[in-house]
Amino acid sequence: MSGESSGSSPIAAFDSVRRERARRLSPADRREAIIAATRPLLYQHGRATTTKLIAEAAGIAEGTIFRSFDTKDELFDAVLEREFDPGDFLADVAEIDRGLPLRDRLVLFTTLLQGRFVRIFSLMAAMGMPKPPEKFQNPETRRRLTDGGLASLIDHDADRFTLPVERVVDLVRLLTFSGSHPHISDQRPLSPEEIVDVILNGVLVPGRDA
Repeated sequence: MSGESSGSSPIAAFDSVRRERARRLSPADRREAIIAATRPLLYQHGRATTTKLIAEAAGIAEGTIFRSFDTKDELFDAVLEREFDPGDFLADVAEIDRGLPLRDRLVLFTTLLQGRFVRIFSLMAAMGMPKPPEKFQNPETRRRLTDGGLASLIDHDADRFTLPVERVVDLVRLLTFSGSHPHISDQRPLSPEEIVDVILNGVLVPGRDA
């Protein structure tokens, strides 16, 4: 006679635990957990990401996904919205020591900005998106990235520039964008140090006539 229990199978028991854990989360927390689990899957599989993969990554039953999102596309849009949101980026910029030398501050900022651009470019490529959706091309987001980002780091260096701070901010953003884009840069991205040194010093040897 077998010593095994005649109760539910290990798989059924595991599913029961998953469902109970999902029930314990608030609706907002459950939504955030699903977004977090889906995010890396979209980088890997793009729109081919299935609800089965999402459920496995989140440790929930597939049906639980649709307690937070009406459709899979709505979930994908939520992930994209989170990726384009500058909140985490600006929080990281706020941690940069304003007492550091100007070049060091610019390199740290450019490293963060380049990382943001590369993540967005990678996600767009995986999702088959030739350009950001219209709703994410928000002037307010761009303003937050510049005024609330780099401008706050270099405002007190204004008298050291030959251009207004606003224009320096534009140059850093534009050169970082183009120097990080895989197609614009021909797969040879500029490093943060190269970007900063070109902006601060140009490409001429010091002391040489132009």
